[in-house]
Amino acid sequence: MEFGNQRSSSNVEDRRGIGMVGGGIGIGGIAVAVVAYLLGFDPGTAIQVGQQVSTHQESRPAAKGAPADEMGQFVSKVLASTEDTWTEIFRANGRQYTPPTLVLYERGVRSACGMGQTAMGPFYCPNDQKLYIDLAFYNDLRTRFKAPGDFAQAYVIAHEVGHHVQNLTGTFQKMRQGDNRMSVRMELQADCYAGVWGHQAAKANLLDPGDVDEALAAATAIGDDRLQQQSQGRVTPDSFTHGSSAQRVRWFKTGMESGRPKDCDTFGAGNV
Repeated sequence: MEFGNQRSSSNVEDRRGIGMVGGGIGIGGIAVAVVAYLLGFDPGTAIQVGQQVSTHQESRPAAKGAPADEMGQFVSKVLASTEDTWTEIFRANGRQYTPPTLVLYERGVRSACGMGQTAMGPFYCPNDQKLYIDLAFYNDLRTRFKAPGDFAQAYVIAHEVGHHVQNLTGTFQKMRQGDNRMSVRMELQADCYAGVWGHQAAKANLLDPGDVDEALAAATAIGDDRLQQQSQGRVTPDSFTHGSSAQRVRWFKTGMESGRPKDCDTFGAGNV
C-alpha cells in the first residue's frame, strides 16, 4: 500500500506496554480464547466474552492518538482511510458516521465485552465501539496462515470496522438472536464491507499491484474449512461461524468490485 500523505487517525488508544495487575481470566476463559483463535471468532459477537468477570486494572493511562512507531503509524493510517470511506458513504445516505476507536494491546486487554487475549485474534466490541488488536497477530498472519503483505494486514482492520458499521446500522442486533448460520452471514457481510473499503482505497490510489491478491490470500487462509482442516483434520460445516474460504473470498470480491454496501446483503442472499 502507498499511503503517501494519507492522514493518521487520532482514534487510536495505545495500551501496549501497560502492565495489568490483579485478577485473571480463568481456565474457562483461556479455553474459549484458544477455540476463538482457531475458528476466528469475534468475541463480541460469537462467544459473549462479556460474561467473563475480571479485576484487571491498567497500571497507567493509555496514550491517545496515532503512535509514532512504524506499525502504529500504519494501522492508524488504515483506520483513517476507513473513516474517510464510511464517512462519505454515510453522508451520501443522509447519516453521520461515528468512527470506532482502535485499541492496540499486548497479551491481554480489558474491554467492555470482558477480557480479551492475544489468542482470540482481533475483535470488535459493540459495547464500547472499539476494535482490539495485538499487533503480534500479524506475525501469525504472515507465518502460520501464509498470508503476508500490508494489504492483508489492512483487510483485518477493515473487517473489524465492518462490524462497527453493522453495529451503527442495527444489523449487529441480528447476531444477538441468531445461531451459527446467522454468524456466518454477519462475518461474510463484514468481509464484503472490507471490500467496499478496498474499492475506495483503490480509487484513492492507495493500492500497489498485488495488494488485492494479498487480501484474497488472507480471506482464504482464515476460512472456517481451512482452519478446521488444519486444527482437527476434518471439516464440519454445521459449526462454521465465519464461512468457508470460498465464501469469504467471494464476498470480499463483491464489495471490492462494486464499492456499494447495498451489494453486501448477505442476509437477503438465498445462498451465501
